[in-house]
This record gives sequence, structure tokens and C-alpha cells, in this order.
Amino acid sequence: MAMKNDSSVTEFILTGLTDQPELQLPLFILFLVYHTTTVVGNLSLMSLILLNSDLRTPMYFFLFNLSFIDLCYSFVFTPKTLMSFVSEKNIISFRGCMTQLFFFCFFVHSECYVLTAMAYDRYVAICQPLLYMVIMSPRTCSLMMFGSYFMGLAGAFVHTVFMVRLRFCDSNIINHYMCDIFPLLQLSCSSTYDSELVSSFVVSTVVIASSVVILMSYALILFNVTQLSSGKGLYKAMSTCSSHIITVALFYGFGMLSHIKTSSDESVVQGKILSVFYTFLLPLLNPFIYSLRNKDVKVALKRSLRRLIVNEALRLS
Repeated sequence: MAMKNDSSVTEFILTGLTDQPELQLPLFILFLVYHTTTVVGNLSLMSLILLNSDLRTPMYFFLFNLSFIDLCYSFVFTPKTLMSFVSEKNIISFRGCMTQLFFFCFFVHSECYVLTAMAYDRYVAICQPLLYMVIMSPRTCSLMMFGSYFMGLAGAFVHTVFMVRLRFCDSNIINHYMCDIFPLLQLSCSSTYDSELVSSFVVSTVVIASSVVILMSYALILFNVTQLSSGKGLYKAMSTCSSHIITVALFYGFGMLSHIKTSSDESVVQGKILSVFYTFLLPLLNPFIYSLRNKDVKVALKRSLRRLIVNEALRLS
């Protein structure tokens, strides 16, 4: 995709989270810690799934891809965000801005579809347990993941194409810490009607389609578990879904709040703060949500640590 248009602007300046000098260093350290923990947490969970045969099931296949997306997602905007805390001007080229926007949209859309696939997986596991391995075969899971990445790629491509078509004239200061859709629309000096319409359509399609599947899956799960006479069976079924429910609630909740269009300066600041939860905290929290609340992951972690200690003891002896 050729990233060329008629704009006189060839680079943008990202204002970052704050312009208060006394906050720059503490925020740099805080966000560096966030990013390091995100990388270590997601890499650890991915390694745990790869190295333990007990975790090679459809559920953990999807969880592996969720961690992979969160890992890649964190690298899209973190470097430029950290730069904004230590440099006087955080400059990003037009091409770099559009590239960042493309990968941001790609990973966000892909995560929506992966969370949707995970909801369907939980529905099959709870409501069709005897047919689970037949329905959720390796081929089916691979096709679902291919579809998730392909739809994410298509959505990101549409968003980016319509952003590239916009003209940017005099102002090149983006009031954000990354190249997002709404800050770019506000900066454009040409008509943004088509871009806003297409962006709204794509986002609405993704959110509505994934929400319908997730809500239907959990409605059927709820109906199924209410038929169980055993309280233990009900508890086991709901505990299986709790991590996914928390992740979906946080992802869609903060996502929708951070992308509500506002015009006042105070609302713009609030939007940036909400975006921090959406872009930094969720990739950080997901590995902990799925590990601390998941018995299989905790058992696999203990087994891996025990194996590591034994191997190290044998090496030193």
C-alpha cells in the first residue's frame, strides 16, 4: 500500500500523555515497568503452553494466540510513548504514523475475533462436552484463527486507506501518545465525512458481530448450567468461563469508553487516560487473569519450575 497523499505535512508531533516536566521521569519508569512486565508475562504464558503437553487443547491454543497478539500489540505504541517522556519533541513520520495506525487496528480487531472464538470454544466445552474434540478439531481451530487474523487485516487495511486519503495542511500536532483514528480525523484539513462513516461502519460491524456471538454463547451456557442439579457442576462451569468474562468486560468496556468522540480539552485528557487502560494495562493483565484464576496453568507452572530446578541441580552436581 503506497502511503502517499497530497498533504503538506510529512511528519507529526505526538504530544504524549502530559506536558508537565516533573511527571516525565516517573511516567517513563512506570511505563517501562509496565512494558517489561507485559513482555515477560505474555512470553512466559506462551512458553508454558508450548512446553506443557497438558495445555495443548483448543482453549490454550486460543489463549496462546491472545498472548501473542497482546505481546505484538504492546510493541506498536510503547516505543514512541516512552520517547515522549525523554525527548523534547516526539516526532513520527507520516509513513510511520500510518504504519502504527495499521498495526494498532490489526491487533485490536484480531483480538476481538480471538475473544469471540474463545467464547464459542467455552460454549462447545460446556454444552457439547462429548463432541468437544470433534467440533473443535485442530483444523477448525486453525481456520478460526486464520479468519481472526484475516478479518483483522481487512479491517486495518480499510481504516488505514481512508486515513491516507485525508489531507493534513498546517497543523501537525497530534494530541495523543499514538496515531489513533479520532486524533487524526480532528487534525485533517479536508472533509472527514467518508473516513468517519467507514471507520464507524467497520468498528460497529466488528463490535456487533463479536458481541452477538459472545452474548449468545454465554446465554446458551447459562441456560445449560441452570439445568444442572449439581451445585458443583454449576461452579465448575462458571469458573471455567470467569477469566474470559473478565477479559471481555475489560477489553470492550475500556475500548468503548476510550473511543467515544469528545471535543472539550478535559474530555480529550480523559480519553487519553482511558486509552492507557486499554492499550497498556489490558495486555499486562491478561496473562495474570488467565494464570492466577486457572488451575491447569498453575499446575503447569509448578511442574515447569520443578523441572527447571531439578535440571539446574543436575547440571551443578
